[in-house]
Amino acid sequence: MAIQTISTPKQYIVTEDGKRTGVVLDWETYEQLQAEQLNDPDLLPNLSESELKLLAEGMLAAPYQSRLNELLKRNQAGKISKSELEELDDLLARVDQMNILKARALYTLQQQS
Repeated sequence: MAIQTISTPKQYIVTEDGKRTGVVLDWETYEQLQAEQLNDPDLLPNLSESELKLLAEGMLAAPYQSRLNELLKRNQAGKISKSELEELDDLLARVDQMNILKARALYTLQQQS
């Protein structure tokens, strides 16, 4: 994602004690920021905050985790068959994909806040 240089904002929104809580941008700057966010391929834009949190906290289903642990132990002991090694590779690929999805959900939550 490219870093957007923002022109001097038109107005700040501040609390009574002077703490900045927001900024009013000119329309052109706002549209540029929106366009960049919509073009970010790592965002998951059509999910609610609760759905994103569930994804970010997701875990491998218990039967898959159990099988993964078993295959990892067999592999470490050098007692794994070729078909089990292929199964292990498939499970590890699923874990990798799930971790990518979790990272994208966290990233989306951070961008929304």
